Amino acid sequence: MIETVARVNLMVNEVLKIKKNRLTPDNITGNERRIALVSGVYGDELQGQYICYEVIRRIKEDYASLTGIVDIYPSINPIALEAKTREIPGAELDMNELFPGAKSGAMGEYAASCIIDDIVSSNDGPKTEFCLDIHGSNLYLKEIPQIRLNDDVVDEIMPYATKLNTDMIWIHPSSQVRAGSLVYELNQRGVISCVTESFSAYRINQKLGNQLVDGIFAMMKDMGMWQGEINDIKKPTVTHDHQIAYLNSESSGIFIPNVDVHDRVDAGMLIGSVVNVLTGTVEERIIAPKSGKISAIREYPAIEMGSLLARIVDM
Repeated sequence: MIETVARVNLMVNEVLKIKKNRLTPDNITGNERRIALVSGVYGDELQGQYICYEVIRRIKEDYASLTGIVDIYPSINPIALEAKTREIPGAELDMNELFPGAKSGAMGEYAASCIIDDIVSSNDGPKTEFCLDIHGSNLYLKEIPQIRLNDDVVDEIMPYATKLNTDMIWIHPSSQVRAGSLVYELNQRGVISCVTESFSAYRINQKLGNQLVDGIFAMMKDMGMWQGEINDIKKPTVTHDHQIAYLNSESSGIFIPNVDVHDRVDAGMLIGSVVNVLTGTVEERIIAPKSGKISAIREYPAIEMGSLLARIVDM
């Protein structure tokens, strides 16, 4: 069932509508578990659009197997999606810094408040147990499928995160996390939540998208929300900050990579080069400082001094 979560009147008779699709079993018992899938916090991240579509498509294909409630919010920042920007157009605000929002606030704060209330609310059924905030990296980096979570909520989130079929679970120190994000606020309110990243902005990779969709159904199966068939899932590598090497450029130019995400590298291997397109010279050779797997690689080739070029993780 399609429902409008927030509605805001805009200029020239336009209306902002944030919608969700609620999928429920044919026969409600009152004992159903409930999850939420959220995408589109940033308008340039399209990977979540495909994942939301594919989850809905698979459920509709075998609707009798659904035994829980799945709320899907494909685009919670729809005007940014239309404008192809990360921020809310006009206001130029990062929506993921506006939660929990305020009903008396400006458009972004009002929308954030409505979204939080709708996810947390149990007035029309069970309280949301788990929320997955689906991201698609950014314009500059391509990333392997991963879950990101804070070290102060590891015990609560791990039973869900390990079922989601990602390559990596990256645990961040909670001291690095600022209030204002959707996931932070939901965890504060008792809804177990985490972020997934994969691929890069402005693009859809169906293979990586299907990998996460398989994981979502595996998690639902484990929760008793799905009785249908599921695909095999992989066991993720659990990673902390000290296990990740960041490769930053010490020069400006064009980055030409020799590797891609998922590639294994040895310490001392050439990762890529920063070149000067005017002189035809190599400004910098990027060498792997450690052995491991490439978890992220620069996607947008034009760089400046200090630009992140790659991450290598112990895997």
